[in-house]
Amino acid sequence: MQQQTPPDQFDLATMVADLNSLLRLKTTVIGLKLFERVEDMRAIPKIRRPTAVHTTDQIVSMASRLGWTVGVTADDLVGAQCRAVIGLAPQDEKWLAGESYVGVWHGTAEDARRRQEALDVVPYGQYKALVASPLASGRLNPPDICLVYATPGQMIILINGLQYTGYKKFEWGVVGETACADSWGRALKTREPSLSLPCFAERRYGGVPDEEMLMALPPADLAKAIAGMKQLAKNGLRYPIAPYGIQADVRAGMGVSYAKK
Repeated sequence: MQQQTPPDQFDLATMVADLNSLLRLKTTVIGLKLFERVEDMRAIPKIRRPTAVHTTDQIVSMASRLGWTVGVTADDLVGAQCRAVIGLAPQDEKWLAGESYVGVWHGTAEDARRRQEALDVVPYGQYKALVASPLASGRLNPPDICLVYATPGQMIILINGLQYTGYKKFEWGVVGETACADSWGRALKTREPSLSLPCFAERRYGGVPDEEMLMALPPADLAKAIAGMKQLAKNGLRYPIAPYGIQADVRAGMGVSYAKK
């Protein structure tokens, strides 16, 4: 008899295999999970702990680019910005002022404050640690959220899959620098699919390539997107999207998808 997956867990390895088959991703799909106790973080199988100070971008990329399972506390992360986005440091008045960004990312103190206030962050006080791990490893089951790095073409098919049933219009913002607040910060806070354009820090310190975008979403939403993409593929709407030709008669191409409509 086939063993059933517990209702609070997922067949993560199969989900990743399906996702890679549907989108041909080149970057490892990972999960993030927050922990209320450091001891629980340390108990994750094959956990690695940093021996230097890093940005959260680097920790995420150790999982997505190197395939590691890495756990961090506030002391492992550089400065309040990385810590505060994932709820490991207070979003207090000093943090909200954003003084270190004046004259760097923003022209005035008012601009810096407005950016800080715009960030989606995990409330401070509940969590003490975070783990990033390849999703297929199953070491975080379930993770709080999954992270999918993809090109714009791959990403629109993923979004189409999310919208195949239970349609909703997605509306996402761009905070600029600290774009991790648009992705994992927002998704950890709201448990909703959250798309971002990785920022300067993510690309410089996290090694995110120019062409990649980032979707952060709960595992149930990832499963929903995969089911939707499978149906889209049956309808001939799949990745890679083959260019039809800018001067060709479009009726033949359109007829493949809409001939029965």
